[in-house]
Amino acid sequence: MIYDYIVDNFVNGEPIFISELPGESKDYLRQEMKKLVDDGKMERLYNGVYFLPYLTILGTKGKVSMDKYIEKKYLTVDGKTAGYITGLQLANTYGFTTQSPACYEVCSNEATTKQRKQEIDGNTIVVYKPVTVVTDKNKSALQFLDLMTTIDKYSEISGTELTAKLRKYIKTVRLDFKTVKQYLSLYPDKVYRNIYEGGLMNELV
Repeated sequence: MIYDYIVDNFVNGEPIFISELPGESKDYLRQEMKKLVDDGKMERLYNGVYFLPYLTILGTKGKVSMDKYIEKKYLTVDGKTAGYITGLQLANTYGFTTQSPACYEVCSNEATTKQRKQEIDGNTIVVYKPVTVVTDKNKSALQFLDLMTTIDKYSEISGTELTAKLRKYIKTVRLDFKTVKQYLSLYPDKVYRNIYEGGLMNELV
């Protein structure tokens, strides 16, 4: 039974895509999932995406994990690297700003247009099309170049403090500047300036 498979393979709050479920007929799976939703055994996030209903420790109705949704939908698809977090959320994650992002921003191979907004369960996700196909090998380089595109806009620190923070970031993600140089020409000229002002020009030589 499909419900038993779901209970055994998914946890509370985890988004469940139709494509992850066993069965040759997608129509059959949709019918089965509709029955489970009608019976209160499943919740529908939107057509083709579901999650197990649960209660939080406060006794309120649990929601789907947006981080897990984004991971499955845009960042790791079919077991392969397909995207990365970008924008203000990236700058906040690594301590360049204390500003809390109002939306999730991702750059993903799954994007069909240059930029698209998606509203999911009260959350806004902005999906950008990458400058080239994102792979496991170039993900860190592209994410770094994205960061350097907006660092002057988002960073609350400068000078030696910014350089120290950038070097810590580089070490954390194990950035390979040989790969960075391969994709540098795909980004705006101001990236060079931001890299220079961030004290990282020697890394490009």
